[in-house]
Amino acid sequence: MSTVLVCDDVLPVRESMRRQVASVPGVTRTVAAGAGGATARTAPGGPPDVVVMSCTDPRSAEQVRSWMAARPQTAVIAVVAPGDGDTGGAAMAAGACALLVREPSTPELTAVLHHALAVSEARRVASAAGAGEEVPVLTEREHQVLAGMSRGRSNGEIGKELFLSEDTVKTHARRLFRKLGAADRAHAVAIGFRAGLVR
Repeated sequence: MSTVLVCDDVLPVRESMRRQVASVPGVTRTVAAGAGGATARTAPGGPPDVVVMSCTDPRSAEQVRSWMAARPQTAVIAVVAPGDGDTGGAAMAAGACALLVREPSTPELTAVLHHALAVSEARRVASAAGAGEEVPVLTEREHQVLAGMSRGRSNGEIGKELFLSEDTVKTHARRLFRKLGAADRAHAVAIGFRAGLVR
């Protein structure tokens, strides 16, 4: 069973998207709520596998980050207005796994949703594999790279801050992913927050 939560403050837009999402093969349940708030994170029926979140302003990135901290196994799709690359980029840096431009075609929505469902499944598997294990010790560099990720920095930006090449940052990132049992950057950051490795 796969659940998708559609978040948008405008009721007609929200319902239109929810109906479109419900028509996608592989989606068995849809829920709708206001964009990104506490009501969404406590939606009935347990946490969703995927959140389709309307991202309309710079605060949206913090809503995505909040989602990832509260529900690290959930995959977030950020829905942005046409041409709004800045908001979309900030949402991706905060942990969204994909972007959609508002009013997507059904084939586009289907492809992105299937990708997000696969991401959510990978995170669940990684979390189950690491359940009950002690949090491993990270090296100083791995701590620094994880801290950079938690601030939404790209690998290139982390490299500049630490005077490292981007390839070196990627190597540290791969190692800390393995140590934490994380499927991706957002999952690693969520684990890091819960374990007190980043603040």
